[in-house]
Amino acid sequence: MTEYLQSLIGFELGWFVATLALILLIALPLMLAVAMIIYVDRKVWAAMALRRGPNVVGPFGLLQSFADGLKVFLQETIIPSSANKGLFLLAPIITFTVALLAWAVIPFGEDMVLANINIGLLYILAISSLGVYGVVIAGWASNSKYPFFSAMRAAAQMISYEVSIGFILISVVLFAGTFNLSDIVMAQEGHIFGMVNAYGLNPLLFPMAVVFLIASMAETARHPFDLTEAESELVAGYQTEYSSMSFALFWLGEYANILLMCALNAILFWGGWLPPIDWEPLYAVPGIFWLFGKMFFFFFIFSWVMATVPRYRYDQLMRLGWKIFLPLSLLWVFLVSGYVMIDKFGLPL
Repeated sequence: MTEYLQSLIGFELGWFVATLALILLIALPLMLAVAMIIYVDRKVWAAMALRRGPNVVGPFGLLQSFADGLKVFLQETIIPSSANKGLFLLAPIITFTVALLAWAVIPFGEDMVLANINIGLLYILAISSLGVYGVVIAGWASNSKYPFFSAMRAAAQMISYEVSIGFILISVVLFAGTFNLSDIVMAQEGHIFGMVNAYGLNPLLFPMAVVFLIASMAETARHPFDLTEAESELVAGYQTEYSSMSFALFWLGEYANILLMCALNAILFWGGWLPPIDWEPLYAVPGIFWLFGKMFFFFFIFSWVMATVPRYRYDQLMRLGWKIFLPLSLLWVFLVSGYVMIDKFGLPL
């Protein structure tokens, strides 16, 4: 498409229009997916609590998320009189924008990626770490104690689990030999007995797949690690003073990050757009459907955990991150690097 537009309207303008079209092709369906995934989330919680969930607005309640969005959009935006108005309004924009930026390097299929850069994994680590700024700025700019306490919790929590996630990703990179997400997916083709397309079933990487799933819940402050929104002591978290669309931007950014973590679980450990089994007829199904199916499975796990597991205390959260996940992920980097070196060069004599 880029070459075609460049031939029509010139090199620079053609590249700009093509890139903008691809960005919208990702961003707009992502926003629709966020609306639908909130509906799915509520339906899963309702089913596990033997309730009905949304079932009034639209067929089967499918339009409930859009009705909620319209309600929020029509509400008045209230800014506390003592808040730092500029930073107060900037914080949700940062959170929402950063949540979208990470999707630029997510491959939805073979050659179906906006930016197929060689350091895609490092890009995601860098972009996801910027989300801390939106949270901290929101808590500080509100000029209220409870949002500020929540922002400090969120910053400590996100930094703690990003360290462990970084070491887990090193294990995957050592196996794949690349930071490119598309190449990591292709490296999983026939990885187990030449039949199964997944790193997650490798005995050496399966523990890291489980740890990454748990750490991704903590990284997105998802239950049972939602200590940033612990109602018993923080009212509603760092977004307590927000209303209207500024609150909705936090909500959209949170679910976009959850979907991103579901995509990373699928891409890094479970074959991404590849079918589960390396069997030719399964490749007739477009890869994007395999990826979406795996993402939906992981999102169901997120919802399942939220509906069934009690919330951690904050000291338990920090202990899990620093005293369990960090040493474990460091040990696994040592084991995986040793295995890769032995596999490549043989045992030292």
